[in-house]
Amino acid sequence: MSAPEADAGGPLESPAYPPLVRILAVVLIVDLIAFGLWSLPALRSAEWSTPGLLLFGGAAVCIAWVGYWIVYSRTRLEGDVLTQTWLWNKRESAANVAQLKLVHWPWVDRIIAPRLLVRRRNGAVTWFHSADARLLTGFAERVALRLAPDRRHHS
Repeated sequence: MSAPEADAGGPLESPAYPPLVRILAVVLIVDLIAFGLWSLPALRSAEWSTPGLLLFGGAAVCIAWVGYWIVYSRTRLEGDVLTQTWLWNKRESAANVAQLKLVHWPWVDRIIAPRLLVRRRNGAVTWFHSADARLLTGFAERVALRLAPDRRHHS
């Protein structure tokens, strides 16, 4: 679907990561929880310091939090704005983009999400992921239209 088709049909939206990656994230977290429960007798008998408990607890929270966002993160292209929900929401307008780099290998789409490196005019860099590469290429087309010289005056 090209960028104009996306405008006609409304915004494009997809999960940020492919289904296989999201399933693997759930499996890994469930496995870590199961391993933790299996290890509970050994963990109870260990001597824990407060910093050790905080580190262990913090690691568990970080793993669960990132796993949640891998499963539920969404990427959306609406007009000239690309957004992705993540640990923090990412948002970029085509008007603010100085440079793009699309990283997309169609033969590994099932395990590696297509991603777009967006460099803003102020030098800031953001990565956007989408299980559907059409969102990223649609945004790149919008940026290209803004960066291309006005051809109407040269006809």
